[in-house]
Amino acid sequence: MTQDNPPTPPDDGRARKVATSRAKGGARKRKVPGHTVAKVITATLTVLALTTGVSVAVIYNHWNANIDVKDLDRQLKDRPEKKEVEGPKEPLNILVMGSDTREGEGNKIDGESGGGLSDTTILVHLSANREFAYGISIPRDTLVDRPECYEEDGTAIPAATDAMWNAAYAVGGPACTVQQLEQVSGVRVDNYVVIDFAGFKDMVNALDGVEVCIPEDINDTEHGIVLKAGTREIKGDEALSYVRVRHVGSGTDLNRIKRQQAFLAAMMNKVLSGGTLARPDRMVSFVNALTDSIQTDFESVGELADLASSFAGIGPSNVKFVTTPWVYSTAQPGRVEWTPEVEKLWRLVINDKPLTQEFVEKSISAADDPEGSSAAPTDAATDAATDAATQGPSGSASQAPGGATGSAATESTGGASPSATESEQGGLSDAEREYAGLCT
Repeated sequence: MTQDNPPTPPDDGRARKVATSRAKGGARKRKVPGHTVAKVITATLTVLALTTGVSVAVIYNHWNANIDVKDLDRQLKDRPEKKEVEGPKEPLNILVMGSDTREGEGNKIDGESGGGLSDTTILVHLSANREFAYGISIPRDTLVDRPECYEEDGTAIPAATDAMWNAAYAVGGPACTVQQLEQVSGVRVDNYVVIDFAGFKDMVNALDGVEVCIPEDINDTEHGIVLKAGTREIKGDEALSYVRVRHVGSGTDLNRIKRQQAFLAAMMNKVLSGGTLARPDRMVSFVNALTDSIQTDFESVGELADLASSFAGIGPSNVKFVTTPWVYSTAQPGRVEWTPEVEKLWRLVINDKPLTQEFVEKSISAADDPEGSSAAPTDAATDAATDAATQGPSGSASQAPGGATGSAATESTGGASPSATESEQGGLSDAEREYAGLCT
């Protein structure tokens, strides 16, 4: 199917083909009536041009100029080959990182110095048939053997054993994080995006807020966060603080990840809703905020619009968020290690398969509403055969009591292990749902 693209100014010279397609047919896929995201971008540009007297090309070039485009290929070595899979398009693996390295108000929550830590890492997999997608969150405190990384000038950054996941960003920026992900998982990363959290706040503001369910009052005096219990839309400093602060509930990074996943799922749902796509003012503000707050190897807003079109075609119910399986580390208290089950997750990505039921049960869907209800698992999410998730090499992670995988982590400042009841539940525990912003 031919898809309309936003107008490209003459001699742009940077356009790069990105595999995209709207999913075809199927009652389970949510459609945006009469629109693709690319068409909406085009219409938004036209309306803005007519009302301001500025040419479409000038506006489009402005958006492109906002994007901090940086190719990391020269810094990546010994990259895994990408497996050929069946599908009308190429599957895409996009590594999304949240960084506080840019100067700007709101980027230094959690008492960090802004010296280069990446507290949020999500690998987004978009299927070749454009019928499902999922985001895999990697806890910042995960212990891994970091491979040798490289500076822009080719200088080697020494490898390290049992290093915290987010240390890769601190020593070598996004290139080292991509190198680390590829070497420990065998997954080839196609593109990356680094998001400035202050810009993230502007993106939420452009949507007039995102709805969350806050089960109990949050009064974090350390960071000036006061949020009353209830279901409502939050934006501005409230939204930024809500997704970044650790010391809520049990005060663990793993609970923060669940909260981020639920917020991002709700945000994605709102971005792809008719209420946003039919509002040129919201679209202009959102694209302005998006392009002004990211570093990426996507080279134009047209490529980003094509990517958004793919997610719009998939629909929220077929977009899931999961966390890499983990247990508490006995070697470094307060840190976590992956369990052997993580190899199943990487094989699903490599083979372009949907999440199997064991991961679906622990996932958050973009179709979940703030009150905690969620869409029933789709065929795409449950059709994968067991052999699609071929077990990889056994890891060295220590098992929790009874062999169960934990569902909440302890920070270096301490924290309680989850109870056996929580570990044995088929889905998210009450604590996970509560502090993910999903009321029980």
